[in-house]
Amino acid sequence: MPISVMLKPASSNCNLACEYCFYHSLSSKRTDFSKGFMSDDTAKRVVDSALEFADSTDVYFTFQGGEPLLCSLDFYKNFVSYVKKSNKKGSNVHYCLQTNATLINDEFALFFKENGFLIGVSLDGDKEVNKYRIYPNGKSSFDDILKGIDILKKHNVSFNVLSVLTKNTALNFRKAYRFFKSNDLRYIQFIVGLKPFGEKENDMYMNNDDYAYFLTKGFNIYYNDYLRGDFVSIRTFDNYISLINGNNAEQCGMNGFCSNQFVVEGDGSVYPCDFYCTDEWILGNINESSFKQMYKTSKCVEFIKSSFKLDDKCKECKYFYICRGGGCRRNRESSDYCLAYRQFFSQCDDKLKTLKKVGVN
Repeated sequence: MPISVMLKPASSNCNLACEYCFYHSLSSKRTDFSKGFMSDDTAKRVVDSALEFADSTDVYFTFQGGEPLLCSLDFYKNFVSYVKKSNKKGSNVHYCLQTNATLINDEFALFFKENGFLIGVSLDGDKEVNKYRIYPNGKSSFDDILKGIDILKKHNVSFNVLSVLTKNTALNFRKAYRFFKSNDLRYIQFIVGLKPFGEKENDMYMNNDDYAYFLTKGFNIYYNDYLRGDFVSIRTFDNYISLINGNNAEQCGMNGFCSNQFVVEGDGSVYPCDFYCTDEWILGNINESSFKQMYKTSKCVEFIKSSFKLDDKCKECKYFYICRGGGCRRNRESSDYCLAYRQFFSQCDDKLKTLKKVGVN
């Protein structure tokens, strides 16, 4: 069976102090804020267990944080070398890494290119829109991110952009979109900014009107650029087209239920999802149990099963076939965006179906 493993080799440690970082707030509620930096021995156990689980099928290794490039280049060289040595059954191994890009240098970029890494760069837009991505001293990270992007481009590394949807990003979407296009950044993922567990509303996060504005205005720009032959991939909208074509979404959560994934913290602790690396949902430790064993535990089964629970209003909704109950369960727990989705689908349903007919996706 294919397996997706997210590794957090630097745990929650990061050189930035982004004001909306969900992992910082989540980690602060655990017994241990940081699980430490991952050792080579723990990394090897991850590789061995993943290859055993996959049994010649695909293996997806994603490195995230915190900031994963706080780990040395040698860590990644040793990891890839061990995969090549251990992959006796010929699994197709895929590598992704999500980074704030401020630590990227030529050596990292050359390694990424040589080993087929897909890099995700965290960037919300121009300097003004990117205002929440700051260093601990309050300094903007914007210029350093662009330097990192330039290095990736110089070495022809495959990369895309990940942006966090706050009220600021949503209401300035057109400005951010123009910035991305002007810098030839044409593969973009917008993810909803998550309120920390138990936190009340504040001005950083979107309300229904803000999210509806992003969805409707954003999709209309996406739609018009496609018809003009100037297509920019926006992952959310790409996946809505996939769903309307009767296919599953490739983006985790947009199918309306959780998929199987293992997230491994720096000390080897394993969780079922990046958004739920909490004491409550720990599945075990890779230094003591295998992914095969953890996959069969009642806690792992319960995590997937509980994601299928729907609000009664969703079951009767005519847009359920594409909305899937608001997508990711963590998004639903953070905010109820039902009104935003209804407004979006009611205004853009015909255009979604038009793109289906012309063969997007």
